[in-house]
Amino acid sequence: MRIVMLGAPGSGKGTQSQKLVSKYGIPQVSTGDLLREALASGSDLGQQAKAAMDAGQLVSDEIVLAIIRERLARPDANGGFILDGFPRNLAQAEALDGVLQSLGKPLDGAVLMDVDNELLMKRLTGRLSCKDCGAVYNVHFSPPTVEGQCDKCGGNQLVRRADDNEATIANRLNVYDQQTSPLIDHYRGLGLLISVDAVGDVDDVFDRVVASLSAAAAAGDASMADAARAALTAHEKSIDKKKD
Repeated sequence: MRIVMLGAPGSGKGTQSQKLVSKYGIPQVSTGDLLREALASGSDLGQQAKAAMDAGQLVSDEIVLAIIRERLARPDANGGFILDGFPRNLAQAEALDGVLQSLGKPLDGAVLMDVDNELLMKRLTGRLSCKDCGAVYNVHFSPPTVEGQCDKCGGNQLVRRADDNEATIANRLNVYDQQTSPLIDHYRGLGLLISVDAVGDVDDVFDRVVASLSAAAAAGDASMADAARAALTAHEKSIDKKKD
């Protein structure tokens, strides 16, 4: 099962990606993590990325795609992968299609975590975290029992990130909408788009993600279902071996 996760900031795609990793035992491939790994390793690609960053430039798509290519060539990605954080625009999506085709690992689906902007605004502007223990709250959906006090450690330093304000969040969502609309149309045109209602309890949303992936496989390419079953079986066997 080879998929890319799409969704605005606050849509929960990172959380759902982790749950898919746990269920199927396939790697989550995050471009942010890959860049940090490349920088730490001092590889040729890492040095190229560092040079761009030191010059105050964005790391080019060519470098990011080369890093992704290297990662997906590893054996643990043979059974599938979950791409998170890339592509972000149409040009990147088209370039990624070429890379994946050359690896013989084309996408099976593009999962869109669908949440309206009004709810996203509440999710993002309402975030609080405990400065002492890192516990996370939301003033709208999961506030602390006692206002201003952490339920976990009892600390009274619940803070909001400086960039979690309405103006900054509205701009981030606007940029996302502008960049992602063509991306959604691209995957819809390829018959790969899988839209999931991402509103509600995390586990309920995950059930919808899994059901949507299964439905898409049944309606389209049976190989996706086979890959999902194979990944799940292999993952369950590896867990049983660890128990033994």
